[in-house]
Amino acid sequence: MEFRLAGKKALVTGGTRGIGRAIVLGLARAGADVVTCHRQEGEAADLLARELKEIGGDHHVIKADVGRLDDIERLAEECRARFGSLDIVVNNAGVISHIPFAELPPQEWRRVLDANLTGTAFVVSASLPLLSAGASIVNVGSRVATVGVPLRAHYTASKAGLIGLTRSLAKELGPRGIRVNVVAPGPVETESEIPAPVRERYQNMIPLGRMGISEEVANVVLFMASDLSSFVSGETIHVDGGI
Repeated sequence: MEFRLAGKKALVTGGTRGIGRAIVLGLARAGADVVTCHRQEGEAADLLARELKEIGGDHHVIKADVGRLDDIERLAEECRARFGSLDIVVNNAGVISHIPFAELPPQEWRRVLDANLTGTAFVVSASLPLLSAGASIVNVGSRVATVGVPLRAHYTASKAGLIGLTRSLAKELGPRGIRVNVVAPGPVETESEIPAPVRERYQNMIPLGRMGISEEVANVVLFMASDLSSFVSGETIHVDGGI
């Protein structure tokens, strides 16, 4: 299936690594112009910028932390100045940590919720004046939102909150022709090394017998961003191999 997004303007948060990187490259290859952001300077951001230049198009890699409201406002202003409007917003940026709930510091709860849930809400809010009729908002969630995982109560709560936020926004923004959906990955291979026992446990849990790859999640995000899913809104699409 070929996704044709020529002329579309997209914002992707957290786009320099893993799933976010695959989403940015997928959108660019489908013809969209993309603004993406990252929290830290480094080789990942530089490499993405070089790859986007090779693909061609009007792409920009910007430093911004969606856990900070002033950075979100600056990011939206960059999109306005460079594109004038947006057709696609992908909220991919997020953080995670593994801490027993009894030992979870309040500041870590706030850090994860601010990045994963509050940041998403504020990115949507800041983007609203730029969104065209027919625009698509895709929030990258997680399979854990509906099952729960030990040591990640704060992360799970943030991703579960995305589902409720998405359902409400789909109903509120639908009359403007704006669709809002969640794409929820299961276990996915990324740049981080996964210990062998953890990999084996995941593979035993997944009916397809393997972990996913970032591009498989990105393909679903592209579908949800495109006109091929023009009557899909308020949904959570799990990309988890049937776990």
